[in-house]
Amino acid sequence: MGLLVELQKRIPDRWFLRRLLPAALFVVVAIVGGGQLGQRHWNDLSLARERIAGALRLSGGMSADGVTSLVLVAVAVVSAAFAVPFAAGAIGALASGAWPWWLMPLGRRLTAWRVQRWAHPDEIARNAVRARGQGRELRADRLDARRARTGSAPPCSPTWSGDRFREAEARTNVGIAGEWTKMLLSASDTTHSVLSEARDAYDGACEALAWSIAFTILGAWWWPAAPVGVVLWLASWRSLRRAVRTLCRTTEAVFAIQRTGQLPQP
Repeated sequence: MGLLVELQKRIPDRWFLRRLLPAALFVVVAIVGGGQLGQRHWNDLSLARERIAGALRLSGGMSADGVTSLVLVAVAVVSAAFAVPFAAGAIGALASGAWPWWLMPLGRRLTAWRVQRWAHPDEIARNAVRARGQGRELRADRLDARRARTGSAPPCSPTWSGDRFREAEARTNVGIAGEWTKMLLSASDTTHSVLSEARDAYDGACEALAWSIAFTILGAWWWPAAPVGVVLWLASWRSLRRAVRTLCRTTEAVFAIQRTGQLPQP
């Protein structure tokens, strides 16, 4: 017990809450849902309680099998907690448009598809006004939302986030997604904190996307995990977009202050 208390003091809260706890939740769901219940008994709560109670029963001392099971669960939790940042890094690279060479054919197709669907924000605004004049409020609201997330130039990346990064990099002449360490080393303490928080929000959204993929895949063994993964994916995707906007605006503001002493004009 003393070791656990000491570990809790030394483990950063952010790492504990964002990585270790989700990893423990995922491993428990995978063991109970995918390993014990399965698709046939997916809603058998009594069976789930029985299996969990059996695993937690410590009266009379723990057997060698019980100790081995706890060690394996602990290893699985820690492994998942350490693996997610690597998966999130891959997701972050894809979101920023930095695709590997073997995915570039798909990336070019996605970019071409996005170019075909692209319309200038002014054109979208006129269509929204026209739809609102016809009493089609829902379509007008949808067009307004599309206008808010559409850039003023045609897409040049397979992803929306990649386009936003390219625009910000063109204004600052710094690779936001790739040269982050150099930016932080040259920043003051206050600026370092602001930039770190913006980048941390981006990394957190990528990690949430990684967990959503993991839960969706787990649905192959226990289907209730799949809709949870889909809902988490949608929420994480919205968080990723907010994080990208914040990261780009923060970076542009920091570099504008460093160069001119004034905030950039909106």
